[in-house]
Amino acid sequence: MNQRLFALKNLTMTKAELSAALCQQLGLNKREAREFVDSFFEVLCQKLAQDGSVKIADFGSFTARTKVARPGCNPRTGAPMTVAARRVLTFKPSAALRDRVNSDPADAGQEQP
Repeated sequence: MNQRLFALKNLTMTKAELSAALCQQLGLNKREAREFVDSFFEVLCQKLAQDGSVKIADFGSFTARTKVARPGCNPRTGAPMTVAARRVLTFKPSAALRDRVNSDPADAGQEQP
């Protein structure tokens, strides 16, 4: 995969752009690629909701953790209030992903060893 998956015309990649990249790289048709991307994210969401943790080798780990209720204040009025307990998602990139992201931009299109 010496080619870049998508052109960096903006700083984000949409699911449609990801599907188009799969079409180009793997030769899938548009419907198959869209179903693959949708299924991947559905499985990821289900697993996070159930177990709270997903690890993807050479990419990183997603973790859902519970934050307890805590005292806070309304930023608009300054009135004291309680911030409700909630679950938050965190992502920790793997060392391989960090190295790839932080590599020289001239090497971005080249495959890592």
